[in-house]
Amino acid sequence: MSRTFLIDTDTASDDAVAIIMALRAPDVRVAAITVVAGNVDVQQATRNALYTAELCGSPVAVYSGAGKPLVRLYQSATWFHGRDGLGDHHYPSPRRSAEALHAVDAIIETINANPGLVLVTLGPLTNVALALAKSPAIASKVSRCVVMGGNPCCEGNITPAAEYNIYVDPDAARMVLSSGLPIELIGWHLCRGAAVLSEADINHVLGFNTPLARFAIECNSHARAAYKIQTGEDGICLPDPVAMCVALDPTVATEWSEHYVEVETQSELTRGMTVVDRLNVADDERNRAAWGHALSGGRKAKVCWAIDNARWKTALHAALR
Repeated sequence: MSRTFLIDTDTASDDAVAIIMALRAPDVRVAAITVVAGNVDVQQATRNALYTAELCGSPVAVYSGAGKPLVRLYQSATWFHGRDGLGDHHYPSPRRSAEALHAVDAIIETINANPGLVLVTLGPLTNVALALAKSPAIASKVSRCVVMGGNPCCEGNITPAAEYNIYVDPDAARMVLSSGLPIELIGWHLCRGAAVLSEADINHVLGFNTPLARFAIECNSHARAAYKIQTGEDGICLPDPVAMCVALDPTVATEWSEHYVEVETQSELTRGMTVVDRLNVADDERNRAAWGHALSGGRKAKVCWAIDNARWKTALHAALR
């Protein structure tokens, strides 16, 4: 039976590859793509989502949403993805335009029309937080909420303490993580190391000689250079496609555990840090006051600690052939 996905994205180079994976999955119907400001401004991100859907020959509806975080100043990641988010290769404008409905309302309507869908978030959580504030009941109608975000128990990629998607709008992330949504947290650590596309992996993908394969590698060229500067690792790091891979096939994830997760919103030093209660200290009465916000949500998040890197790359290959 077909599964229904709703994708919320700040479409840049790795988001585009993740969208391709979902649109190419034979047993998945993407009901809508909603767009939020993040890697690039919301207008550019919407254009990138439409262009990517067009490359896949998909008529999926695309909705433009929040242009800034709930209360913070907006901070893009064009330094990583390029000015246009797709490596500055001057791709043509998409032929279609976004739908008139705002992304927040589209999220509510899509979930209500498709109870049990899988919600996959690839950017800051502003749209999702606003949708939950407007219609809290949608949380119970989502079967899985796969969140690419956070840096559980490891360093971040925007500050030493935080991963970009959570850092940009930590207030929204805090709302979403305590909303009762069935969160599956796919952190930045999962796309590093052996998960990175090496030179051999890149040449293998280019060997498919398909438009999607060429686009996937080309649009990530700026990100590859930025990632090497950032980490010293040479290759293409693809956090959003890793998250989409787990959304499509949860068995690719090899280690999970459930914990309360809090997001730091007050400290400028650790803003956006995903504080994972890996030792379950919140169960100790002496610590419950500190975890009051997370505990009020009444549900722990599933945190992914490891994936099968060979299977992740095989899934990527299948989408790009």
